Amino acid sequence: MRRILCYGDSNTFGTGPMATLADDPILSKAERWAGVMAADLGDGWDVVVEGLPGRTTVFDDPVEGEYRNGFRSFRAILESHRPIDLLIVMLGTNDLKQRFNLGPQDVALGVARLLIEARKLDIVDRMLVISPAPVRERGDLAEIFRGAEARTVGLSDQMARFAGENGAAFLDAGAHIAVDEADGVHLSSESHAILGRVVAGKVRDIFA
Repeated sequence: MRRILCYGDSNTFGTGPMATLADDPILSKAERWAGVMAADLGDGWDVVVEGLPGRTTVFDDPVEGEYRNGFRSFRAILESHRPIDLLIVMLGTNDLKQRFNLGPQDVALGVARLLIEARKLDIVDRMLVISPAPVRERGDLAEIFRGAEARTVGLSDQMARFAGENGAAFLDAGAHIAVDEADGVHLSSESHAILGRVVAGKVRDIFA
């Protein structure tokens, strides 16, 4: 049985579109893209989901807590689930928050650092980077992500570049889905369903 580890943020965890900051909508496991992917792939695949809302690539969050730094917990999570046949990384959305003020290349370099760490540990066979759907400045999250629409421009190109340089396959989620207009960050159940099927197809291609 092949094991897939999905490493991401709230859009991997399954947070639904938020009407206000106080909302905490959570999609069922079957609705989330990783669950849809697992169902599409069928038997013979062990899909492990490690999604943390607010997770960045490699940056400490001064507001929401340093534990949301995706690099700090990365090795422990990889070691906990080894051996891993495919590592899927879908991060970068939270790096676009105003408080970090990062450009697309810095965000992509954060993902690249995770890929380098995974290769160094030698417990991951193959890797897939998914560039997240572009952020829109909408609703109650608009101020937190102020300027993110401009900073998102070119992100998928940078993600593709550093994925390739580090031996990872690449998928642009924004070519298939869009964020929900309610908050401009999270995905609807319909978008999760589409993304899950697309990723399942990509996984089959990787192991063809």
